[in-house]
Amino acid sequence: MSAVTSSTLSLNPPWRLRRDLGRTVERNPQTAGKLRPVDLARRHGLSTQAVRNYEDAGSLPPAARTAHGYRVYTPVHAAALRAFLALVPGHGHGAATSIMRAVNEGATEEAFRLVDEGHAQLLDDRRTLRAVERALRDLGPVVTPEPGGIFIGPLAHQLGLRPATLRTWERAGLVVPRRDARTGYRVYDDADVRDVRMAHQLRRGGYLLEQIAPLIAQVRAAGGLEPLEGALGDWHARLAARGRAMLSGAAELEAYLRERER
Repeated sequence: MSAVTSSTLSLNPPWRLRRDLGRTVERNPQTAGKLRPVDLARRHGLSTQAVRNYEDAGSLPPAARTAHGYRVYTPVHAAALRAFLALVPGHGHGAATSIMRAVNEGATEEAFRLVDEGHAQLLDDRRTLRAVERALRDLGPVVTPEPGGIFIGPLAHQLGLRPATLRTWERAGLVVPRRDARTGYRVYDDADVRDVRMAHQLRRGGYLLEQIAPLIAQVRAAGGLEPLEGALGDWHARLAARGRAMLSGAAELEAYLRERER
């Protein structure tokens, strides 16, 4: 036997090699295709309890257990966690959980339906944004003919509406005019006229009252049209970010489906 071979064997006797390999596998269970909760958690900056909670909620498939009751995960679980975390930014935590639970229960068609609902909601939000932008362009400056406000009859006539229509919009929460203390008549101030005109534009665009009400609420919350106009750019950016997040989520979901099929 050569000196080199003798030296190598003396430094790494068989019993030492087996012991070291055992330690390596124990420290890195990934080498055997087995993962601990901490292995999944560390990759994504999560706590081990969060990983266990995701499994309990159905976002991860059930894990096998050791004789001592410890969870044993696999690359399939790692792919499931990646898919779930990628779905959350675009679909929200609740919808992402429902999508993953459906996949893990074998109901892939239901999972696809839920994904489609998320995309449909995003498209509806884009349409809403465009409707608001059109309404803002068409409104122009708001000027009431009377310093103290305008009564329902003249306002309806000005817009080519019936007073009954404005009362219907009031009941729907689109506009809430004050009442004249002496006569009890409805009095619309500048903000009320703005809201009525915006509602009128959106109704002409085919929007339902229940769709218009939250838009009017956003105008009020923003403090008027000018602040809302400034927020439209941010609104566009949020929708774009959500769209890209949905693409990322779809890619990870497809990768998880392929991993399950192996």
